[in-house]
Amino acid sequence: MTTDPRFFNKNLVLLILCQGLFLINNVTFIAINGLVGFNLTPIPWMATLPVMGYVVGGALSTSLVARTQSRYGRKRSFQIGLLVAILSSLICAYAAWSQSFWTLVAGTFIAGYYSANGQLYRFAAPELTAATHREKAISWVLAGGLIGAVAGPNLASWSKDIMAVPFLGPYLVLTIVGITGLIVMTQISFPDEVRSQTTSSSGRPLSEIISQPIFIVAMIGGSLGYGVMNLLMAATPLAMDVQGFSFAESATVIQWHVIGMFAPGFFTGSLIKRYGTLEVMWVGLLLNIVCVVVALSGTSYEQFLISLFLLGVGWNFLFTGATNLAMQSYRPEEKDKAQAAINFSVFFIMAVSSFSSGALVTTRGWFWLNVGSIVPLVVIAVGLTWLWTMRRQERIRTA
Repeated sequence: MTTDPRFFNKNLVLLILCQGLFLINNVTFIAINGLVGFNLTPIPWMATLPVMGYVVGGALSTSLVARTQSRYGRKRSFQIGLLVAILSSLICAYAAWSQSFWTLVAGTFIAGYYSANGQLYRFAAPELTAATHREKAISWVLAGGLIGAVAGPNLASWSKDIMAVPFLGPYLVLTIVGITGLIVMTQISFPDEVRSQTTSSSGRPLSEIISQPIFIVAMIGGSLGYGVMNLLMAATPLAMDVQGFSFAESATVIQWHVIGMFAPGFFTGSLIKRYGTLEVMWVGLLLNIVCVVVALSGTSYEQFLISLFLLGVGWNFLFTGATNLAMQSYRPEEKDKAQAAINFSVFFIMAVSSFSSGALVTTRGWFWLNVGSIVPLVVIAVGLTWLWTMRRQERIRTA
């Protein structure tokens, strides 16, 4: 009789905590950067450029992070990312104090390097537990973002006016969060700390890896799912401000959105293991569609709250499923370049959606922003149908 290997251990639990601290940074940036940008720029459509700077910085950092991980291993690379998080928070604090819009954009751009590192926490999770728990490890580390969901908006709301300069406080708080993350990361042991420096083969060319149907659908589901989520989430504080809602109300909506993003992580892995990856991704897509329908139905507080919560849950199912698909498409020695390609696609689409978000919501309004989000959802549906059809045909041939 065999027993199932133990799932939880010190390293995995600490990585879940690091994911939570990472999301405190991420959620606080989303909650305040659009509003700070709107206050600092005389051109309204440029308000979400600081958010765009964050994701563009992440996109341009993916290859650098991949090389750093390949050369130094997970731990050192993650520690470098946390040092950058501390530096970028201080730059953003200076931008708020000096009322400099472009300094704010520069600070969020630099913070993108930390984001590119943090996006790899989910890929590192299965390395810290038994292979049979891969799906659960990914979803539980993503569930660590629930810490950010609860703490991020509350910290932003509480610290917004604690200093004489508006929004200076949140950036200073993020500096402390970064220092805390750095301390926690020093206590984690990753199995690649030695192996990464002795691996001689880099596996197949990247072009061969990314041409696989499973990788293509993983990239489509992960990047476009993230893009739709980012498009609507980044615009929400601005849209609610236009409708006359307070910062505290928009922060609560963002908080419940992020709860929707990460709370399902406690069971998404089990759902994938029981029902299948594509099936869970289809449910995520359906929840995204329902989110858009609710958002198009009106602009009451309840409609913002419900649509953003559904958006979060839908993102979780799509993104966790896409991560599992991606991990089925490459070998261990190919992980750095394959994961970098996945994350670059995510950041690229996020950059486009961040810019589009501010431009659309300030020129066309919340309604047409949601109408526009239907297009990438259709593309995801086509991708999932394509891969499902190919797998079905393969089962018929081998039957």
